[in-house]
Amino acid sequence: MLVPEGDSTLDDLTFDLNRRTASLAGSMHPEIQKELGRLVRSMNCYYSNFIEGSQTTPREIERALRKEFATDHRQRALQHEALAHIHVQQLIDTGADPQDWPASDAYVRWLHREFCSRLPPEMLVMRTVETDREVVVVPGEYRTGTVDVGSHTPPRHTLLPDFMQRFTEAYRHDRLSKPRQLMSVAAAHHRFTWIHPFADGNGRVARLMSHAMFLRLLGSHSLWSVSRGLARNAEKYKARLAAADLPKRNSLDGRGALSLEELKAFCVFFLTASIDQVDFMHKLLQPQEILRRMEIYITDEVVAKRLPKGSFEMLREAFYRGSVQRGEAKNITGYEERRARETLSTLLDRGLLVTTGPRAPVSLGFPAEALDRWLPNLYPMDLASSPGA
Repeated sequence: MLVPEGDSTLDDLTFDLNRRTASLAGSMHPEIQKELGRLVRSMNCYYSNFIEGSQTTPREIERALRKEFATDHRQRALQHEALAHIHVQQLIDTGADPQDWPASDAYVRWLHREFCSRLPPEMLVMRTVETDREVVVVPGEYRTGTVDVGSHTPPRHTLLPDFMQRFTEAYRHDRLSKPRQLMSVAAAHHRFTWIHPFADGNGRVARLMSHAMFLRLLGSHSLWSVSRGLARNAEKYKARLAAADLPKRNSLDGRGALSLEELKAFCVFFLTASIDQVDFMHKLLQPQEILRRMEIYITDEVVAKRLPKGSFEMLREAFYRGSVQRGEAKNITGYEERRARETLSTLLDRGLLVTTGPRAPVSLGFPAEALDRWLPNLYPMDLASSPGA
């Protein structure tokens, strides 16, 4: 199942990925990292949904987080699906997930159970194309029937316990060198989807599993998303997954039943997409660049009389210090107390500042309305900036 050692291309990619993630957070305040991590969870959810064909925009996700749900039944269900994804990733990011290694039978069952148990009941019923019958998805439980995924027929359901036991043993990180551990994130991603153990939700579970593996192996700060890289190359992602399903070509193409060369090609694609996302976020999150983009945006809002003067000074202090006491607004803005409170209230209402309570300090927020200006290209431009999004 594993990619063998000795492949120079994969070795170089794992070295680059390890090196580049080490400096991603830079000198950014831990509180800002935390808020950006919240934003990246929503982004990860959006792109994972995009791969699955679900259309949930950044603003719809943001509204769902505020418990503001659409009146349309289908769109409301998709919002709950987004919340389920974000909930699971938050558990991963905060270390509230199980201690089992992510590429294991126990962990993927936990992922599936946590995700699916939060879905509306109608989203747990699927109709199979092959038999035209309804199948109920049981959270955390493997499928009980045979399925076809495109041109691929996964293992029979009676064999799933054996396949998942082998999967767990094959990707134990304590038996692998550091480069092979990082290679195994990509390899396990494919092999899990090839086994397709659940009736539904395998793609989302695979991407959450990969996120959890990277988080543990790289010690990164949840500031980048492999799902964004996969979604930006969705057709190639699906094609590489399908190609790695192929049987080996000859006796030189690995020792197992599947093509080792195609698995290598998928791993190269997967790790390259990951490095691309780390580089993208590294450039996007340069502190001085963020502040420059914020100042331009706030200046435009002040000119349009949608924000009061002094707004940028409040946001800049929150960016540098992580949080600001409410009583400091007067000194920071230069206003008398009542005007300072009004400025603070406006920034909170717009989501540009966030807080945990009426007397708690305020921190910098990253609302959907400002994302295309503060963090350009994080989402597709039309979704990030459209008022209806």
